[in-house]
Amino acid sequence: MPELPEVETVRAGLESLTAGAVIVDVDVRRDSCVRLVSGGPEEFRASVVGQRIDEVARRGKYMWMALVPSDDAARPSSQAPRESLSIHLGMSGQFRVHEGPWAEAPEPHPHCRARLSLATDDGAQYTADFLDQRTFGYLHCEAMVEIDDGEPAGAGTRWSVLPASVAHIGRDALDPHLDQGQAVASWRRGSRGIKQVLLDQTLVSGIGNIYADEALWAARVHPERPAHAVTRPRALELLEAAQRVMASALEQGGTSFDALYVNVNGESGYFSRSLEAYGREGEPCRRCGTPLRRAAIGGRSTHWCARCQREWRRTQAR
Repeated sequence: MPELPEVETVRAGLESLTAGAVIVDVDVRRDSCVRLVSGGPEEFRASVVGQRIDEVARRGKYMWMALVPSDDAARPSSQAPRESLSIHLGMSGQFRVHEGPWAEAPEPHPHCRARLSLATDDGAQYTADFLDQRTFGYLHCEAMVEIDDGEPAGAGTRWSVLPASVAHIGRDALDPHLDQGQAVASWRRGSRGIKQVLLDQTLVSGIGNIYADEALWAARVHPERPAHAVTRPRALELLEAAQRVMASALEQGGTSFDALYVNVNGESGYFSRSLEAYGREGEPCRRCGTPLRRAAIGGRSTHWCARCQREWRRTQAR
């Protein structure tokens, strides 16, 4: 599933090509991709056609295009957008952007679920295809809501608003407005295994299965260590490890194992070549040489080194 680095790679690519463009037309090729819209494809099309993409933003794994009416010349520059085209990539969602008018765009890919025709004020035209092989992703037009702290809501936005469906999502690990002390305190509550806590998007968002394993390996923390048994210094080290590993992945365009994740130009990310734990079951740990283990923990495939990441036992706390 695309995680923060992959979604940010897509967001940045979309922003560079679509910010400021007007949505001229929409072709929903599979109704399930707009399943959250009560009126289906017709209502979705009516909601977005004629809207201008003010910016493309992201919080954690959730992405949105902030929309403003294209003919609203009287809108104050200080007024935040009120509507958004929310985007969730699900397990395999992608965007492919083709330069040129709709009529000249390539034949839609078999996994194309929706096609958007875009035009800029200077005459440029683009076709943006939403592809989704496994069909867990979706597009949704919804209202924006204010957030409490008054800071920009996420990457790529200057506004303190975000889609209503994203309001429960915490700031992500790479967000400069993340309160690290508060984040670490939230991670250390309760008896859940620390990996399950890392995957809780309401606390710190953007960390998924791959980067949780990588951060735990880097910080030498066993994935099943209870959250309350992680010391504050170790929790800070874990957060810093997550930030380092995701920043490194972002520099390399994210992690791609197959064609299910590519950027808007159809190019794969290369971070899979740098993974230390995830997907390396039976291979030697690059720190100590011990074969890495894999098991299902909390329903998620988990990889760790039994020597570097010692299992926590209650007797240790006595």
